[in-house]
Amino acid sequence: MASVKQVQVTFDCADPERVARFWCEVLGYVVPPPPEGFADWAEFDRALPPERQGSAFACVDPTGVGPRLFFQRVPEGKVVKNRLHLDVRAGTGLVGQGRVDVLEAEGARLVALGGVRVRLLSADGFNESCLIMQDVEGNEFCLD
Repeated sequence: MASVKQVQVTFDCADPERVARFWCEVLGYVVPPPPEGFADWAEFDRALPPERQGSAFACVDPTGVGPRLFFQRVPEGKVVKNRLHLDVRAGTGLVGQGRVDVLEAEGARLVALGGVRVRLLSADGFNESCLIMQDVEGNEFCLD
């Protein structure tokens, strides 16, 4: 039997720190401590060669349960819909208008942080309602 592996979710983006800090706010994640010998990540970044400065950033679940999120700078912009996205479980266990109200409130909080509300998918008898959103660089995710 194979052993369970840890998972890291990696985002390609233009501005890794900006996107990482958005996701910290979405998920309640934190920026991990900088490597030993550096007072903060800015000091670490300045120690890198110029072409590597600002090229990556990460955030972690402070409880250690969720996956680490890693953000890496890539030269190309986002062109098409994501083939993989995160579902942020904001309305777990809720149904009907109560669920929609919670999703809309959380969506409004994330819009204030720079996210974009795309559309509400209403319950259809099989799936409950979910709110489609985009992060600060247009990566799709769902509040469900």
